Amino acid sequence: MHFSVILRILGMLLMLFSSAMVIPLLLAVLADDNTITGFLAALSITFFAGLAMWLPVRFARHELRIRDGFLITSLFWIVLGLFGALPFALTDTLALTPVEAIFESVSGLTTTGATVITGLDTLPQSILLYRQLLQWLGGIGIIVVAVAVLPMLGIGGMQLYRAETPGPSKDSKLTPRITGTAKALFIVYAALTAVCALAYYAAGMSGFDAICHAFSTVAIGGFSTHDASMGYFDSNVILLICTLFMVISAINFGLHFLVWRRRSLAIYPKDSETRFFLGVVLICVAVTCSYLILTETLSPSDSLIHGVFQAVSITTTTGFSTQDFAYWPTFLPVMLLMFSFMGGCVGSTGGGIKAMRLMLIFKQGVRELKQLVHPAAIIPLKVGKRRVEATVISAVWSFFAVYMWAFVGIMLVLMATGLDFTTAFSAVAASMNNLGPGLGAVSSNYSSISDPAKAILCFAMLLGRLEVFTLLVLFTPVFWRR
Repeated sequence: MHFSVILRILGMLLMLFSSAMVIPLLLAVLADDNTITGFLAALSITFFAGLAMWLPVRFARHELRIRDGFLITSLFWIVLGLFGALPFALTDTLALTPVEAIFESVSGLTTTGATVITGLDTLPQSILLYRQLLQWLGGIGIIVVAVAVLPMLGIGGMQLYRAETPGPSKDSKLTPRITGTAKALFIVYAALTAVCALAYYAAGMSGFDAICHAFSTVAIGGFSTHDASMGYFDSNVILLICTLFMVISAINFGLHFLVWRRRSLAIYPKDSETRFFLGVVLICVAVTCSYLILTETLSPSDSLIHGVFQAVSITTTTGFSTQDFAYWPTFLPVMLLMFSFMGGCVGSTGGGIKAMRLMLIFKQGVRELKQLVHPAAIIPLKVGKRRVEATVISAVWSFFAVYMWAFVGIMLVLMATGLDFTTAFSAVAASMNNLGPGLGAVSSNYSSISDPAKAILCFAMLLGRLEVFTLLVLFTPVFWRR
């Protein structure tokens, strides 16, 4: 372990993150609201803390190993969650406890979208914009951004990139150099955000709301500037735009880059994971809309509008809402939570287990059934025309097993804090899948649960954002052995 290099990079990344508070601070100054002192103090503390880490080891140079990458990634998300909480904690009008401030920060950065803040419509715009910025930075991954804009990270870039984007990936390098790959992803991400904001503005949102909601839509985050979320705008056109961009953002950003570079939309239907993902989303939409119509929960037109929007929002782990889906017939909220376990595709801003992993598990199950009928047959498992190695299948099953064990363990700990089964189950699902809204006591927000429960859910959100292994590997003795 090269702790001097790790400290140097953490310091640089923390100083970089402090710049995210500049725009909200300027907005606070222009509006002359009561958040100026909080943002100024938070920016100063964050920048000088990063400077204090960087200065003593600024000349340290060593080649980063993959273990260093995992440690930097995990530490930075934890540190970022703590420093990102400062504007919330230092704004007196929010009246948040330290744990609640950290919860809001971690929820934003992990693009979970769970909140402990109520009365969003009356909050200063500086705070609202800061919440959205946290999600936007968390969506692309602050470390991928850092690799793109800080070539001074140098030779360790690939280790950071791999640690930040774990899981089975078809195109881990879109360009010959990792810096180019990160820049390509960032350009696609920024371009989608800009187009989404323009579409919202053209559909009737104010400029501020359009920018804020574009940040959280493309990041698959779900934070809104209004308590009623997307239901506040009462516009079917806005819901259609949001639905489209949620689906786009849940698809591998590497594919978006290839489509742009080759000028061909035919790349999407040729990708097995994208076809599987869109198929699952269509099934979820069809079941949701049909059930709403058959049970006469909503009128046929509202069933189609709200059914499509909520099904896409929950399945992609965005978490926007037009209605409180927790009050729909019990079958639907539970089913939608189950679909959220898939989340988006590998290389997207979506949460969950990822469509690629579930597709491989499904294909493996089908292969095993065929093997039972023909024991002597050699039946390769393929994705598209490419054979999947047994080591990849083993890794996918290992991930799934650890994910489920972590889920059950965290749920039991939450129940030990006094939460009922429905609340505990949905809160863990919403946190680990980086979804946001849950059921029971957390259907609208998380302010009513205890601080210990909120702290546990912070861990669950980080676990989901870092795809379990990146964080859990730090707790294994073998990771620290030389």
